[in-house]
Amino acid sequence: MFTGIVQGVAQVAALQDRPGLRSFTLQFPPGFCEGLEIGASVASDGVCLTVVALHAGDRADFDVMQQSLNLTTLGALQVGSRLNVERAAKENAEIGGHPLSGHVDFMATVEAIRQPENNHVIRIGVPAPWMRYIFPKGYIAVNGASLTVAEAGRERDGSGWFEVWLIPETLRMTTFGEKGVGAPLHIEIERQTQVLVDTVRDAVDERLGPLLPLLEQWAAEKGQVLPDLLKG
Repeated sequence: MFTGIVQGVAQVAALQDRPGLRSFTLQFPPGFCEGLEIGASVASDGVCLTVVALHAGDRADFDVMQQSLNLTTLGALQVGSRLNVERAAKENAEIGGHPLSGHVDFMATVEAIRQPENNHVIRIGVPAPWMRYIFPKGYIAVNGASLTVAEAGRERDGSGWFEVWLIPETLRMTTFGEKGVGAPLHIEIERQTQVLVDTVRDAVDERLGPLLPLLEQWAAEKGQVLPDLLKG
């Protein structure tokens, strides 16, 4: 488990591609590897990776299987690429963000960036149907960082967008300042929200499923849209 509090930025020092597998050597900030052991977990841009070898100078090796390469940006990394990193949380660790599994749910894209004074606002486009799990003031993990959703907008097809506001300290400790419009991002939704939404949707579908088309038609005639939780 991870807390979503990024502990630093690592850099790809070397990589090797083999059939169905890519091996990385990551260079971590000084002291990051203290006490790190083979078999330990490190979230790299939000993807849980396992340490397979340790080297002097705060370096460690990781293997990434083909499925993970296909579903994340790890397959596009090059020597010199930078990633947000966090070591696995220890027992009784303070949860400064929110609990994360290190399993990416989907890929999103930077749609726009605004820079009000002392802030950095990123608007992130979300594909259908994932917007059903994203709400203003709720938690979201973006490239391994626990962030609060400031605003969100939904489209009728289940897609949408949300915004996060980043303070200078967050920009200093992460790679978000390097992301431009069009950049892909890893998203992990908050699990309690997912369970709640799915439970409500299943209950509604079980009891009202046959009536939903009629309810949607009635709402449309009134110029309204049924809440997202009621959509099939």
